Amino acid sequence: MASSSGYVTEGFTNPPNYSFPHHRLQRVMKDSTKTPVVLVACGSFSPVTYLHLRMFEMAKDYIRHNTDFEIVGAYLSPVSDMYKKPGLLNSRHRVNMCNLAAEDSGNWLMVDPWEAFQSYQRTAIVLDHFDYEVNTVLGGVQTEEGEHRSVHVMLLAGSDLISTMSEPGVWSYSDLDHILGRYGVFIIERAGSGMDQATDNLAKWRHNIYMINQLIQNDVSSTKVRLFLRRGLSVRYLLPNTVVDYIEQNGLYLDETASNSATDKGKEPAKKEPPSQSSQPQATPSGC
Repeated sequence: MASSSGYVTEGFTNPPNYSFPHHRLQRVMKDSTKTPVVLVACGSFSPVTYLHLRMFEMAKDYIRHNTDFEIVGAYLSPVSDMYKKPGLLNSRHRVNMCNLAAEDSGNWLMVDPWEAFQSYQRTAIVLDHFDYEVNTVLGGVQTEEGEHRSVHVMLLAGSDLISTMSEPGVWSYSDLDHILGRYGVFIIERAGSGMDQATDNLAKWRHNIYMINQLIQNDVSSTKVRLFLRRGLSVRYLLPNTVVDYIEQNGLYLDETASNSATDKGKEPAKKEPPSQSSQPQATPSGC
């Protein structure tokens, strides 16, 4: 149930020593005729690949040529360790790799560790968190004329997400309405995902679902990268060199079964919560 603020929860629990990253957030708009938007990609990023980064570039091109939005910021939001999934490395390594990738991705992509370093958070709450930090705490953005503007937060994900959203019982209706109705989503086409049928089942929110076709097909996935690493194969040019170096220096992904607890000896990995009204699958971008 939404709170009086319109958020799913009355308040947000922050990890220890947390501060919201906004060093690359554009605080003054370039075009006052447009609506400022922040893109948020939630996912495992285990590890982050060039496809994850490419999603933001495809969204940028689509937004510039087909919408009245202006991107003022973009974020990777790695899931919590409590989102138990095969190949899910502990959050410290995943956040570190995302930061390395973001630093090599121009001057607009950031990594928010809020979701990663605490208990499992539903996607609806994660988006509320971004809305709260950008618009309530930071006060939104301004036009060049000094006019205040609230920033529209939107989810960025692969088309496999839409497939799960259209399946009965996987996501709660209230969370779907909150994510797709209040915020909206940019969906990147993924090979093998039937987008048309999925969006037909979500017709109520079709106006807030933007479909982006891949002009150059890319099926690189974190799963394939982990398989290559376990087999001793090169993964260079599948992910940023800084991320490859980090994986090699830390000996990551050599044993899939131990990947989540490699640096947390003595701690039992948390179990994933089953889908329900209070817990549903996270929005995992294409290739995660």
